[in-house]
Amino acid sequence: MANTTTETVAAGRLGHTIKRAEQALIARKTQVLREFDLTVPQYSVLLLLSVSDGMSAAQLARECMVTPQTMATVLTNLEKAGLVVREPSELHQKVVVNRATRAGRAVARKADKAALRVEGALSAEFTPDELAQFEEYLERAIALLGSLGSAP
Repeated sequence: MANTTTETVAAGRLGHTIKRAEQALIARKTQVLREFDLTVPQYSVLLLLSVSDGMSAAQLARECMVTPQTMATVLTNLEKAGLVVREPSELHQKVVVNRATRAGRAVARKADKAALRVEGALSAEFTPDELAQFEEYLERAIALLGSLGSAP
């Protein structure tokens, strides 16, 4: 059997290129969010909670695209840092609602500026037409992959 390298196996695979772009974006956001002692998932949670009246851990996990287990850890760490509070829901006895504290909203605003600079630098690499086309391609890919359901 021929000796193949990871690069050879991954060559020409769109999924691999998309994943590399995602990882590069996350790595850069991770760098800039260190200043605020936040991980990317913690930042995402604070950003969502700063514009909502509160959300359950399940809602946050779905919106942040992480597992419920990961979200439990994220929320525990944010609560320990005084950036979120967790309270029983007024509507459902078994649901806990998570809310950003004043400090959490302040950190979210500052961290969001840093994250937006990263996204702005990425967007600036493209002309407005290229950026619109790029977003259209990505949305088309998302729609197609979502429509495939469980088919191989």
